[in-house]
Amino acid sequence: MAADATAGGAVRVVPANEASWDDLQAIFGTRGDASWCQCQYFKLANSEWRSTGSDERARRLRDQVNCGHPESDSTAGLVAYLDGEPAGWCAVEPRLEYVRVMRMRIPWTGRDEDRADTGVWAVTCFVTRVGFRRRGVSRALARAALEFARDRGARAVEGYPIVLRPGQEMSWGELFVGSRSVFADAGFVEVSRPTARRVVMRADFGSRP
Repeated sequence: MAADATAGGAVRVVPANEASWDDLQAIFGTRGDASWCQCQYFKLANSEWRSTGSDERARRLRDQVNCGHPESDSTAGLVAYLDGEPAGWCAVEPRLEYVRVMRMRIPWTGRDEDRADTGVWAVTCFVTRVGFRRRGVSRALARAALEFARDRGARAVEGYPIVLRPGQEMSWGELFVGSRSVFADAGFVEVSRPTARRVVMRADFGSRP
C-alpha cells in the first residue's frame, strides 16, 4: 500500500500478513492493555473473553493475521511503519467477524441497519506503539483501511469512535476505538450519535467523492 507522508515522518501501511509477527508484537508491547487484549475484545463473546488469557488471545490473533505470509489473501488488519519502524496497528474486517459489535447496543441505536449485511466492514481498534504517538500513525491507518476494505469488495466501512473532550476520563478500551477526528479526516461521516461520547462514522464507497 502507498506511503503516507505526515508531519511526523513517512508512514507506510501494509496488510498485516505482509508484516512479521515480531513487528506486530513490538507495536502491542509487553505491558498494558494492548498486550493483554491482543485485539480480541471485539472478536469474542463475553463468556469466551472471560475464559481466555493473553497467551490464548495472542494465539488467536496470530491465526487471524497470517503474519509473514504475504501470499495469503486473508488477514485481520493493517500494520503501519513510521520511517521503517513498526509503529501502529488497525483492525479492519467484515463487520460480521466482530461478535461483540454484532451484540452491542451502540452501533445499532437509532439506525435501520441490516446487521447481516456482508458488504459492510468495520474498523474496531487502533494501537500506536509507545514512542510513536501524535505523529499521524492512526490517521494514516484510517485512510489505508478504506482502501484496504474497498479493494476487497466492501460496500461501506464503519467505525465506532469516541468524542474526546478536555478533562474527560476514559474507561478501558475507549481509547483503542479511535477518535471521531481520526475517522473524519479519513473521509468517514457521522451517521448516528447513540451516546454523548460515542458516534458511528461511516464511509459508503458508492457516494464517496
